[in-house]
Amino acid sequence: MQKGIVVGLLACVSIAALGGCGEKQQPAPPPPAVGVVTMKVESAPLMNELPGRIVAVETAEVRPQINGVIRRRLFAEGAYVKAGQLLYEIEDAPYRAALGQAQGALARAQASIRATALQAQRYKDLVGINAVSRQEADNAAASAQQARADVAAQRASVQAAQVNQNFTRIRAPISGRIGRSLFTPGALVQAGQADALATIQRTDMVCVDVTQSAAQIIDLKQAMKAGGVSIDQGARVQLLLPNGSVYPIEGRLQFSEVTVDPSSGAVTLRATFSNPDGLLLPGMYVRARLIEGRRTRAILAPQQGITRDPRGRATAMVVGADNKVEVREVETDRPVGDKWIVTKGLKTGDRLIVEGLVNLRPGTVVQPGRPQQVTAGKAPTAQTPVHGGAK
Repeated sequence: MQKGIVVGLLACVSIAALGGCGEKQQPAPPPPAVGVVTMKVESAPLMNELPGRIVAVETAEVRPQINGVIRRRLFAEGAYVKAGQLLYEIEDAPYRAALGQAQGALARAQASIRATALQAQRYKDLVGINAVSRQEADNAAASAQQARADVAAQRASVQAAQVNQNFTRIRAPISGRIGRSLFTPGALVQAGQADALATIQRTDMVCVDVTQSAAQIIDLKQAMKAGGVSIDQGARVQLLLPNGSVYPIEGRLQFSEVTVDPSSGAVTLRATFSNPDGLLLPGMYVRARLIEGRRTRAILAPQQGITRDPRGRATAMVVGADNKVEVREVETDRPVGDKWIVTKGLKTGDRLIVEGLVNLRPGTVVQPGRPQQVTAGKAPTAQTPVHGGAK
């Protein structure tokens, strides 16, 4: 009886084991999907973003050229004034009196010139009949010449007095926007004083002075010499205003300094901008995007595909042979929009992974596709995105 029970149990165990072996195994998971962008040669603008200041295209300080007391101010502060417009009047009574004295001295000299001229002519005639000595005749001729010289001198004195009287009416030297007046009616002003009465600035056109490192200029010239970089004649410049907005009118680069500032190692560049609405104010801090030229054969990689490893090196993950992940160490030059110009590490035809980077390891087999079709992670978490040019 017991032997039968044991045989039955063994039979049950064998059936259970056979049933377990007959179960199907779970299928292997599919390769992770990633979004890739195929690298190709493109044309890319060479752009630098540089700090700068707005400078008026013309600036003139209104200064007195004579001494006196201001009698009237004839402009509104902050208004637009035209060249030649009357701005200040200085008390002119002393200068009118000086002009009158000069005119009287001129009249006296003109009156004496006729008498001396006639006397010189009579003495010349009398010398011929020996009625007077030659010495007396020469003295009469010299007196006539001196009288003519006195007339010329007094005429110049009248002109000087007239100029000084005209200086009592101070006019705008240029057209533009005038600032606040630092002197009020009743104030004493002097020629050569340290403070200007007011300042006029022409702002319908403005200049932007920016600084660029000498190293960047050398890199650009070497790249141009080596080929592959074309220089944009009259390089275009865009402005970023203090509030972060972009100024709607593009400017043009006019010139660069011929010397390097020894304290900063930078070169000053100047661009001009049209300013019809007066939005750009002199002294305003801005950032200028300078498009210096164009790299004709560049590899542009999306920024989300360039990351940094724990050692701080710029790296990229690409899909290699047999759809296996490879890690490349790369070098970047500068950003162009949402892409990096890659100078080393990537070549035409490489499939750069830009989506699905989470938990990827070198050698992992992946399923590449378009970035928009990938539903995996959109941004790398194991590595830190590059925020500056890396080499």
